[in-house]
Amino acid sequence: MTEETISKLTEEISALKASTPADAEALRIKYLSKKGIITALFADFKLMPPEEKRVFGKKLNDLKNFATEKITGLKEMAETSDIVDSSLDLTRTASPMPLGTRHPLSIVRNEIISIFSRLGFNIAEGPEIEDDWHVFSSLNFAPDHPARDMQDTFFIFRNPEVLLRTHTSSVQTRVMERSKPPIRIICPGRVYRNEAISARAHCFFHQVEALYVDKNVSFADLRQTLLYFAREMFGPETKIRLRPSFFPFTEPSAEMDISCNLCGGKGCGFCKHTGWVEILGCGMVDPNVLDACGIDSCVYSGFALGMGIERITNLKYQVKDLRMFSENDRRFLEEFTSAR
Repeated sequence: MTEETISKLTEEISALKASTPADAEALRIKYLSKKGIITALFADFKLMPPEEKRVFGKKLNDLKNFATEKITGLKEMAETSDIVDSSLDLTRTASPMPLGTRHPLSIVRNEIISIFSRLGFNIAEGPEIEDDWHVFSSLNFAPDHPARDMQDTFFIFRNPEVLLRTHTSSVQTRVMERSKPPIRIICPGRVYRNEAISARAHCFFHQVEALYVDKNVSFADLRQTLLYFAREMFGPETKIRLRPSFFPFTEPSAEMDISCNLCGGKGCGFCKHTGWVEILGCGMVDPNVLDACGIDSCVYSGFALGMGIERITNLKYQVKDLRMFSENDRRFLEEFTSAR
């Protein structure tokens, strides 16, 4: 054994590589096992004269320690690379799954909320199981109004005081009861009505209603809000038309039409060749409603408007069957992948 032998072994061990744990184990056996190269050097070391032992003893120990660290490191690296392939994406699902998309009603709902939020409206929500006061009485519905009949409304356990809300106007009354003007809210949510399910009607659907109460609120404020909404939702060339109507909780009341977004108001089958399509109801909040909710109608006024999200979605995407929105047909939902 010479210093040259130890030097060559050191260089040889420095250049070692192992791609698998088995390769690293083979290197350990070759250099460090009972019959390994370094172990054989220690056997030769025992036969050396005492004066030479002082020269080679430390160098042999350093060589053994170096070889042990090197091979242990190679083994750990090989085990890690055997478990984790750097070419794999570990965040990927175990089986191929296509990306989903937002439901078309959610897409339109979020767009409506975004438009009104730019006007300063905040979201307000309330319970779907409601009482007669918040759904009917506080909103100026007469005791014998048809909406109170079981043929129109779902009552809980046939209790005329507990029901599934028929509109999100109940959220407006709750906010007016506990808040002081100015009030500027938008109320999205699911509502329920006792109707036969068909392509044009459903027993549950979704509404968005808006309420603005403050001093000196006028019908002109309502009209400008509606015009802004229509043009943001359907395009800058959209026109609106207000027709007199009746709702128990607004006076005066109106239905709003927009110029048909398919034919540009020229007339087509979708708008029944009128050039106009109805999208929502609106009006000035009836003073009786303000007073019932604890707001002085002599000081404050306000406007309210409400629309069906399904109706707006139909206009934007020409969905002709309302049942498609609740049947979870993947073929239908995948049509909206690019709209998310």
